[in-house]
Amino acid sequence: MKSNNLFAHLKSDVASGLVVFLVALPLCLGIALASGAPLFSGIITGIIGGIVVGFLSQSHISVSGPAAGLTAIVFVAIADLGYESFLVAVVLAGAMQLLLGLMKAGTISNYFPSNVIEGMLAGIGVIIFIQQIPLALGSDVEISSGLGIFADIFAAFQDIQPGILIITVASLAVLITWDKTPALKKLKLVPGALVAVVTGIVINGVFMLTDSSLAVTSEYMVNLPVPKSIEEFKGIFVSPNYTAIFNPGVWIVAITITIVASIETLLCIEATERLDPLKRFVNTNVELKAQGIGNMISGLLGGLPMTSVVVRSSANVSAGAKTKMSAVIHGLLLLISVLSIPTILNMIPMATLAAILLIIGYKLANPSTVKHFWERGKYQFIPFIITLLAVVFLGLLNGVALGMILSVIFILRGNIKKAYFFRKEEYTAGDVIHVDLAQEVSFLNKAAIKLTLNKLPRNSNVIINASDTIYIAQDVLDLIHEFKMINAKEKGIKVILVGFKDAYRLDNDIETNNKVYIDKNLLSEERISQLFNN
Repeated sequence: MKSNNLFAHLKSDVASGLVVFLVALPLCLGIALASGAPLFSGIITGIIGGIVVGFLSQSHISVSGPAAGLTAIVFVAIADLGYESFLVAVVLAGAMQLLLGLMKAGTISNYFPSNVIEGMLAGIGVIIFIQQIPLALGSDVEISSGLGIFADIFAAFQDIQPGILIITVASLAVLITWDKTPALKKLKLVPGALVAVVTGIVINGVFMLTDSSLAVTSEYMVNLPVPKSIEEFKGIFVSPNYTAIFNPGVWIVAITITIVASIETLLCIEATERLDPLKRFVNTNVELKAQGIGNMISGLLGGLPMTSVVVRSSANVSAGAKTKMSAVIHGLLLLISVLSIPTILNMIPMATLAAILLIIGYKLANPSTVKHFWERGKYQFIPFIITLLAVVFLGLLNGVALGMILSVIFILRGNIKKAYFFRKEEYTAGDVIHVDLAQEVSFLNKAAIKLTLNKLPRNSNVIINASDTIYIAQDVLDLIHEFKMINAKEKGIKVILVGFKDAYRLDNDIETNNKVYIDKNLLSEERISQLFNN
């Protein structure tokens, strides 16, 4: 995990690091807010993700920090465990990630179906979006879980503060306009989130200067600690409650964070590799180790769990980053900002952060993603949409587990259907029924093939064709042998086997072996008719 040539492109990396800092600052605060954690914890995570993970990672353009994909887990965990105990789970998760990296488990993301992963992220997006509605309206309603969500949203709309709503709408207008206007997007040094923050500060400043009743009070503003001495600065860090290591709930949260954070990081690394104009290879095992060390330090200092983040990474690329020094510089700038301008940061209305999170939630649960999986067919869409809904209403772990189970069922069902092709046109006496086996026929296909063979009409003529088959499980060969020698004879069914290259494994009966044809091309319709009429 050594770094090379960190200062080779310092000019471009300083500029891109500044851009990523401006993007990351409001996101760090917003994700901490969505996670139900102290806002300062989001800054800590951004600093560690930039300086520590940025230095240790082999990726030249990915940037790590608090992740939107973990907010649902973190929110519930903090509510259940308390913040100090939750930090123990973050440290343990980091240690587990480090262990995964040492075990070379960097390919773990390849074993999770994309529809389940996308469904999970979309579900998290819906949760983030819903949770911001009260903040965006100025309501004190707390969003519950399950079906109670709908009642809480309705109640939030009955408790609106006009001043906060104006700031939310203005912030959303800036974010949407910035994202949709090509000319504005080219202003790389001025991210839309930063403009939204400035807009929120200015609007509320006008309300306050004019003594308007629309002015936002301090309880609806960012509230970062403002240390006046080194001792006060040390005091704002929260230490883990190490006795919580004996709490089983802490371990469950740690394992959950490990799995989700690792998958999200690996998927982001895969995406950023495609964005890298130099197409540099990233060792995912090294990345897991870097993330693990970063999460351990973040937890020890009172920060949130982190991942590599697509939003920051793509901003890094578009700003012209050349090496990972850009990520390190963004972390240093976050550290400088929290030391030098906390008073200015405390002027940010929470409504602006809510607006930023509404956009993040929408992008994670983008309707185009739903449409994409709908167009890919029911075997892709159903696990996706069930995962999404289950994550929202049953919780993240239950949602992912349900999605995985459905995906496995559909994979098995798909394999069963693809194992053979049964020509089932209108059957009349004397017709030949063809059962064509696929390239691979495993034991999973045995039940479906057995059902098909048992439903063949009495006194029919059947060709079971394995000419295109490379592998047939012995269980299936035994089934076909049993059907031909016993069941077919009992029902008066005549069977011809074609293309069974391992015919000797299928049957030692001389008469049967005479009916096992290696090449289907040798069987003309006339020859088939002769064989069945013998």
